Amino acid sequence: MNRAELADFLRRGRARLDPSDVGLTAGARRRTPGLRREEVAQLAGMSVDYYTRLEQSRGPRPSRQMLTALARALRLTDVERDHLFHLAGEEPPRRETASGHVRPGLLLILDRLHDTPAQVVSDCGEVLAQNAMAKAMVGDVMSRPRRDRNLTRRFFLDPTARSLFPEEDVANHARAHVATLRAVAAARPDDPEPAALVAELRAGSAEFARLWDAHEVSQRNRATKRFLHPVVGLLELDCEVMLSHEHHHLLVVHTARPGTESYERLQLLRVLGLQDLSPQETAY
Repeated sequence: MNRAELADFLRRGRARLDPSDVGLTAGARRRTPGLRREEVAQLAGMSVDYYTRLEQSRGPRPSRQMLTALARALRLTDVERDHLFHLAGEEPPRRETASGHVRPGLLLILDRLHDTPAQVVSDCGEVLAQNAMAKAMVGDVMSRPRRDRNLTRRFFLDPTARSLFPEEDVANHARAHVATLRAVAAARPDDPEPAALVAELRAGSAEFARLWDAHEVSQRNRATKRFLHPVVGLLELDCEVMLSHEHHHLLVVHTARPGTESYERLQLLRVLGLQDLSPQETAY
């Protein structure tokens, strides 16, 4: 691990970003350009002290998960992400498999969506990034351990995850999860991630095993979905899915039709924001 080079790379990456680049407000006048250390730490989900020590060339070796979070927080390109891994003495993720690194351009779009819930999800169902509205609607997924960020795993192994949906919609969500994962597993037979997830869910959920044996295949695409929010109530939203083929990532955006009750409730949710009112479970 090259601590000095890593520290310099992090400092320069932080200095080149404005708060607006990452969906933050500038606030009071800043003495120096770029993000503050506490802002990078917040975006990466780490303590300010830990990040500060990295920038001061005295921090411990970051884990691969932490490096991925830093690359996302600093809006690094693929080449820059790989350089970050090399400086930390780690082998970068393989390009031929799905990556947890979200392209800066995709994150820029996400940050610009201030009034509608949106998040970036891998094709295997792992939430990789959320905007503030998504956190307000379905909970702060990025604050959870990585294993608990996978929507399909939680849907079948954590019964509380289904409380986001009206009971009569649950069966359709279950079928969609399984049919989508089957398509992904078939498209990437040499990637261990979807295969391992399928094996885990077949062993842990009789419902998943039954649906898997039905051999339905589909992909995440445009749909109308209903969510039960504990404060604003039922939200009926149009779900648009934009696919990044290169990285197996999906930008999932939920919008309400103007003039509907759901539109008014979504506006109320925006006002309420994250005032400890968002549910603790997650959907997509």
